[in-house]
Amino acid sequence: MFETISKNFFMALSQSKTLNKAARKWGLKFGASQVVAGETIESAIEAVKKLNEKGLVATLDHLGEFVTSREEAMEATDYCIITLEAISISGVKSGLSVKLTQLGLDIDKQFCVDNMKKILETAKKYNIFVRIDMEDYSHCQVTLDILRELRETYNNVGTVIQAYLFRAYQDVKDLKGVPLRLVKGAYKESPEVAYQDKKDVDENYLKIIKEHLFSGSYTAIATHDHNIIAKVKEFVKEHNIPNSQFEFQMLYGFRTELQLSLVKEGYKVRIYIPFGNDWFGYFMRRLAERPQNVAFAFRGFFSK
Repeated sequence: MFETISKNFFMALSQSKTLNKAARKWGLKFGASQVVAGETIESAIEAVKKLNEKGLVATLDHLGEFVTSREEAMEATDYCIITLEAISISGVKSGLSVKLTQLGLDIDKQFCVDNMKKILETAKKYNIFVRIDMEDYSHCQVTLDILRELRETYNNVGTVIQAYLFRAYQDVKDLKGVPLRLVKGAYKESPEVAYQDKKDVDENYLKIIKEHLFSGSYTAIATHDHNIIAKVKEFVKEHNIPNSQFEFQMLYGFRTELQLSLVKEGYKVRIYIPFGNDWFGYFMRRLAERPQNVAFAFRGFFSK
């Protein structure tokens, strides 16, 4: 009961434009600095360097929510390009993650596609992979439509499939050959489109992981769930799937010991590193995912 109330509370906060705006003035407080790598590209690159030294690779995400103007979307596009250039210049091992709504999807689809093409052209030049983050269900189909259009020209782009959606398995089958990040899902979705019970989500998650691996497609398994990770390790050994066909992914600041132990075992581990001053929505969704994260955040806040 507490878990449901907690999730609903923090998901509601994550969608508040007023709080999001206020949070930009607060700076990275309330424990957010532990899970967001600063507000600048420089701080993000420094975080990647430290992870690279430990054998981890990364994907950078310049946070942004509630983009409502072409100017904001163009600024976000330019910032993505600058980030790609910074990755190349610094020589760090990192990809880039982007959200289509930040690039103007809710303003105009073609405008968003044009912005994505600018980003992918730069990424292609530097041989950097770009991941399109999946957002809420209302943006799911259009995101996949745009991905298919982009894949006609660019092979350095993939997306994310969320296991709690009923459609996830079919989407994974349809996207055979496309590098996918597979996740459980972090938005509050209707029972009409998504599993509500953790057991059902976990079962579907393993199902889509196995499907994508079986198809020979590159698979990013993004989870902190050690039980899921253990089952994946058993599955790939049983079916002789090489470590080069998949990687584990985790969020910056979470389960750091598990990250390093997987690296020592010879697995590729990529850390999703968010940065920027528009951190509030991201942080609230992390608190919504697990009640334990609330205690984690407050420990960080009071330790400063």
